Amino acid sequence: MTHFLTRRRFLATSATAAAASLIPGGAFATTTLPEVTGATLGYIALTDAAPLIIALEKGLFAKHGLPEMKIVKQASWGATRDNMALGSANGGIDGGHILRPKVHLYATGKVMQGGVPLPMYNLMGLNEQCQGISVTQAYADKGVGLNSAPLKEIFAAKKAVGAEVPVAMTFPGGTHDLWMRYWLAAGGIDPTRDVDLIVVPPPQMVANMKVGNMEAFCVGEPWNAQLVNQGIGFTACTTGEIWAKHPEKVLGMRADWVDANPNATKAILMAVMEAQIWCEAAENKEEMAQIISERQWMKVPVPDILGRLKGEIDYGNGRVESRPDLAMRFWGENGSTSFPWKSLDTWFITENKRWGYLPGDLDAAALVAKTNRSDLWLAAATELGLPTTGLGDSRGIETFFDGKNFDPANPAAYLDSLSIKAMV
Repeated sequence: MTHFLTRRRFLATSATAAAASLIPGGAFATTTLPEVTGATLGYIALTDAAPLIIALEKGLFAKHGLPEMKIVKQASWGATRDNMALGSANGGIDGGHILRPKVHLYATGKVMQGGVPLPMYNLMGLNEQCQGISVTQAYADKGVGLNSAPLKEIFAAKKAVGAEVPVAMTFPGGTHDLWMRYWLAAGGIDPTRDVDLIVVPPPQMVANMKVGNMEAFCVGEPWNAQLVNQGIGFTACTTGEIWAKHPEKVLGMRADWVDANPNATKAILMAVMEAQIWCEAAENKEEMAQIISERQWMKVPVPDILGRLKGEIDYGNGRVESRPDLAMRFWGENGSTSFPWKSLDTWFITENKRWGYLPGDLDAAALVAKTNRSDLWLAAATELGLPTTGLGDSRGIETFFDGKNFDPANPAAYLDSLSIKAMV
């Protein structure tokens, strides 16, 4: 969008939208006019896109001076990449709901056409947790769970007779790829040698497992729940069991758009922050699930969304648990879920080094400094009057289910502790 707001139009827009405020006492809060009336953001049909959808549906973008925001469905993460490279001026998107490592993979050019870098910013986290690793129903009685080791001999036997072992994720080097690799490797299964990793768009996971195209997959909700509800497979584990309160999707935007539109960027952040606070509230979960389930957004039944959103998990193999600690988080204490911690970016860069997607000698600190805009997040939160106590560059040492620790001050020690890797 390139249309500039006149002051008269701006005042009219803000006056009508102020009634939509979801923060107590929060009338229109932006003190500077956005440079444009909107931007085009992409999303994939996943529950964790909810903050962008809710910000639009609840009038929060309009409230903050962006009445012409567009939230546009993408067919796959590959399509998201290609449309991000185009930008809205050329029929693509300016940013959107993306896998966190994509910021680094785009910015370095590692997944871009011709290897041409696309400068990107990580503006905010959209959610934590609530992805899943699902396995075909044929292995439901094999003891597969958080421990992937029971699959080691099964997969080895298939390989021994020349059969492929297709295991699906959604984008090379993305979060689902990394969760799948971590889970397999922790059980002694080398994801680069013992299985055949394939890329499948999230909405196509269930259909592909139904026809036998994969042994396992990692994806966000609601697709793991839908698989169980249709009796096609089971959830071995949720990703919150692999790494409690792990970061997942982010709002990533083209650096050139942000640099040209700093006021509009702040307005986008403020709108999405308000949406995240609304999404986090327990009393809003059912309405949120209903909104995002609709045809124009995700086109899935509400029950496929709601249970795991709240931490009510039917794993599909006889295990049913109420685990609020595994629910999808959108805001956290003082916005700790939304805040783009630089230390978490460091883990994703390190893990992508582990699997050879990024070179081992890449300067992670420099890449984080170039792509992480926590300063913009803090400015937006401050303007909204939100507390930011306890937020900084590092969330501290992270601990995984297999006892491994990641100290963001010493990534090399983490890499040295891992016996299965494919560094270049």
